[in-house]
Amino acid sequence: MIVKVCGMRDPDNIRAVEQIGPDWMGFIFFPHSCRHVSLRPAYLPERCKRVGVFVNEVTPAILQKAEEFDLHYIQLHGTETSEQCLNLKRAGLGVIKVFPIASMSDLKSTACYENVCDYFLFDTACTGYGGSGKTFDWQVLTAYHGSTPFLLSGGLKPDSLHSLKEFHHPAWAGIDLNSGFEISPGKKDTTLLNTFIKQIKSNIE
Repeated sequence: MIVKVCGMRDPDNIRAVEQIGPDWMGFIFFPHSCRHVSLRPAYLPERCKRVGVFVNEVTPAILQKAEEFDLHYIQLHGTETSEQCLNLKRAGLGVIKVFPIASMSDLKSTACYENVCDYFLFDTACTGYGGSGKTFDWQVLTAYHGSTPFLLSGGLKPDSLHSLKEFHHPAWAGIDLNSGFEISPGKKDTTLLNTFIKQIKSNIE
């Protein structure tokens, strides 16, 4: 079970969260996000994979940030094409494509991204790009029969553990944690995260 903690930017908080043991850590490069990272923090994680989050950004700018932050994965939240995903993979980066989900019909758009992405991320559909803090109906995902593994996102918080334990899907690979574990935008509550990640790792893997 991959555990990704997203929306990080404070060096001390990055270091503290890294000690808890998430697999991936996400950095948001979308200027309109309240968790936007404009400059490289004084400390970046060394024990987990670094994920850069972008929205409708051009490939050269993504590659520049990938080099600056030594990113392992690129997470695309906008209307990026399958061709752009493939180009990023050819550049040696892992690619995660995000899909906002409200109904089964929303899953149809994943088809043309098969074989050009390493993972999909299913998030709650909302106005704008992510950050709703709400959970969608995971039963919708019974209609997903693709071969690309996916992460669950959208409104996950400490009391989501029971629902996660009840959820099953052969392509489910991990979870994405953000606002439900924050003290303030971009700063995570390490006590809540530590307890939750330990529970997830022991109950679901």
